Amino acid sequence: MFNTIYLPIGVGTFHLETAQSEFEKSVKMLKGIDGDIIVPAEMLLSIDKLVDFIDGKTADLVIVQNITFANAAYISEILRRFDCPAVLWTLKEPQADGTRLRLNSLTGAFSAANALTAFGRPFEYVLGSPEDENVKNTIASAVSAAKVKKAMRSLNLLQVGHTPQGFGFGRALDSEMLTVFGVNTVSIEARELIDKAKAFTDEDIASYLDDAKNRIRSLDSIDNKNVSDFARLYKAYAEYVKENNIGALASRCWPDFFTSFGTPVCSVLGILNDLGVASACEADSYGALSMYICSYLTGKSAFFGDPVAVDEKENTITFWHCGMAPCSLARKDTGACAGVHCNRKIGPTLEFGCEAQPEVTVFRIGRKPDGSFRLFIASGSAPDKPKQYYGTSIVVKTQNSAPDIINNAVKAGWEPHFAVAVGNIAPALEALGNMLGIEVCRF
Repeated sequence: MFNTIYLPIGVGTFHLETAQSEFEKSVKMLKGIDGDIIVPAEMLLSIDKLVDFIDGKTADLVIVQNITFANAAYISEILRRFDCPAVLWTLKEPQADGTRLRLNSLTGAFSAANALTAFGRPFEYVLGSPEDENVKNTIASAVSAAKVKKAMRSLNLLQVGHTPQGFGFGRALDSEMLTVFGVNTVSIEARELIDKAKAFTDEDIASYLDDAKNRIRSLDSIDNKNVSDFARLYKAYAEYVKENNIGALASRCWPDFFTSFGTPVCSVLGILNDLGVASACEADSYGALSMYICSYLTGKSAFFGDPVAVDEKENTITFWHCGMAPCSLARKDTGACAGVHCNRKIGPTLEFGCEAQPEVTVFRIGRKPDGSFRLFIASGSAPDKPKQYYGTSIVVKTQNSAPDIINNAVKAGWEPHFAVAVGNIAPALEALGNMLGIEVCRF
């Protein structure tokens, strides 16, 4: 159960008719964002009323609005009781007409912000009326960020095997995953799932093979044994995920699945993404967590890949990987097709370009040399482009200069794997970074 609580604090010595009107409009707007937001029946115009309302309640996010001026004792009482992210909302003062100050919300915001800072609590801030689109978007983004922050505390992230040599940037420490993100890591060796897959009979995998054929075109063009072995891997991964309540995973892929099993795991990961399990290859745990966050915020599978090409004229960056993107992202005219790995020449991998999207967000949880974390966020769109190379690809037309994004990201030492989310989730990602105390880097 996720609880957002709206706290309209103030005192009764200002223009209460104006305050009541803003209160009613605020409740309507907030309920439009999330019908489950907890709201009081009246404005909280004394500390006693505030305490009576919040007593016995739990909160995952508080929206503190200065409905009129309120001194720091109000926010201090809130901070004593709730250890959760906060949004501080200031109402605009009605137009000056030479008479009385009607709300004085802004002075109250300064008092509240001063106390929040003294408590060491990060918070989101917005100034405006309930009718302002920016206010609605800021609060909606904060609600989404707080929800994913809470969801990560129940997330089991599976690490299948170790990162290949030279790919240590994706290797996660259990303690860091838990303390920074609240995520529990589960680790197994790749051979455990390979051995499990080898034990399945043709009868065991029949339903998984049928399901795969409904998702992937041209599977019959791939060697029959490889297709059967792929279905064995699919069953092995799917069962482990279900039995252990796994919500995201990072899997070793090369060379083990080519050399020890003879069939790549790429297509399995693509299907798992569409089944709601954010799945990254090359054992990139922070890549998998990046995908999970993107999928949670959008309700759609996220692309995972490397930035491989820049087109200065079109201001685009192409993201690509060997063939493990979610089938649901494929262009409608081609669908998700089966192919062979571009280097190893073994299948099935996935082959397609991604469908055009009016808005996308490029995202990455990065880890700096000193061990601290940072978030990479870039906004753009995905134009209508065919498959760019063997494997899967998505072309992103960035809002800012694509060459500058690449130059700055390389110079800053970012990892070579990124998630591409379907939709504009940049504000929610930025709010999440603030809530986690992680540096946010907008590109």
